Amino acid sequence: MAASSTEKATTTEISTSTSTPDVIDVTVHPLVLLSAADHYHRVARGTRKRAVGVLLGTVSRGQVDATNSFAVPFEEDSKNPAVFYLDHNYLENMLGMFRKVNAKERVVGFYSTGPQIRPNDLRIHALLKRFVPPGTTTPPVFVIIDVRPDRQSIPTTAYRVVEEVDSGSTSTTGGGKSSAGNTEVRKSFAHVPSLIGAMEAEEVGVEHLLRDINDPTVSTVANLIKAKMSGLSALTEKLVEMKDYLEAVTMGKMKPNQEIIANMQAILNLLPNLNVEELVRSMLVKTNDMHMVIYLSALIRSVIALHDLVNNKIKYMDHDDGMVVQKEKAAEKEKGGEEKKEENEKKENDKVSPKK
Repeated sequence: MAASSTEKATTTEISTSTSTPDVIDVTVHPLVLLSAADHYHRVARGTRKRAVGVLLGTVSRGQVDATNSFAVPFEEDSKNPAVFYLDHNYLENMLGMFRKVNAKERVVGFYSTGPQIRPNDLRIHALLKRFVPPGTTTPPVFVIIDVRPDRQSIPTTAYRVVEEVDSGSTSTTGGGKSSAGNTEVRKSFAHVPSLIGAMEAEEVGVEHLLRDINDPTVSTVANLIKAKMSGLSALTEKLVEMKDYLEAVTMGKMKPNQEIIANMQAILNLLPNLNVEELVRSMLVKTNDMHMVIYLSALIRSVIALHDLVNNKIKYMDHDDGMVVQKEKAAEKEKGGEEKKEENEKKENDKVSPKK
């Protein structure tokens, strides 16, 4: 190999192994989300640190179901990304205890509160593969659980590890001699669809937790408007992400992915043609009708609430007036009794005086 090269052709291909099946999707259960949020608030709240834990669950035909998790003591150096600490003994002890409780659950991956991928995540993934049961074909997955309260979309992002083979086919040196390039295998994370799923018992538990969070005084119209604003903000975020990706591909900073571009084209093909006048008019009429119904509903609700308030006020005023009348009658009765008593005493005195 020469010290300097003027031209080099490099081909990159992703290895596809038949022995290792692809991960189709990752389903995260509410218990995992609650455990990760509690872990973050206990360990890294108010700091730039992150929390790392192990995901437990089952795998069926490439579909990973993360039903449980536990925290792992983890530290990393912010200045030197290559330095990190993960307690292996604690992980082994906790894994043994979880196996005693539920033998069906196994290690399916690990989670991090991110919110971005760190350089140590590949090393943590390689370390966690040692705790996967022997004979398992599906590799561990990596899930980023975003615990920030201002996030509007799904708080989970799943990844799997893929191997990229960089093979330098030919390289021409300054003297005109050609030599074969070296082959290098690099590992990186590839995105996997993530879902939020729950069993019936978990749904009941989540409903009980949300009772203390939902505010019943907020009207339905406000909830609808808030949901629409959240949806529009999430759509804007995704569109900006697509725009940044296309600009990076155009400038040569990223390699084009035909699957991503095809998905973008399919999304654009589903958009309606708003240049048709009839379609625009029908959409405006439909939108105005829906807004009119929402406005009338809110108006009727306000009128009914005011009517109930007036009736309640009248009822309590009548009650107070009745109490006042009863008190006046009792006072008059008491006064009349005293006057009658005085008359009786006067009559008795008049009867006694003639005898004397």
